[in-house]
Amino acid sequence: MDPAVFYALGAALIIAGVIIVVAAIIAVSTRGGAKSKVKAAGLIMIGPIPIIFGTDKNSVKAVLILALVLVIAVTIAMLVYYLLLR
Repeated sequence: MDPAVFYALGAALIIAGVIIVVAAIIAVSTRGGAKSKVKAAGLIMIGPIPIIFGTDKNSVKAVLILALVLVIAVTIAMLVYYLLLR
């Protein structure tokens, strides 16, 4: 495939992610005077090493599970790619 297709797909995914983040911020900030507690967690992948942070235990557990699934999926993809190109 043409590399331009992958560049366009990557740019579209980045733009979609920014739109989702902005929409979430607007949704949380427009709740008015209602007291609400925001729960959040995040994941930074540096190579195969996940760095996980969050505001409560449940959010961190959910992100931890997603990080483990991501690491396993990437490992399997790398092995399959290696075996196909030998």
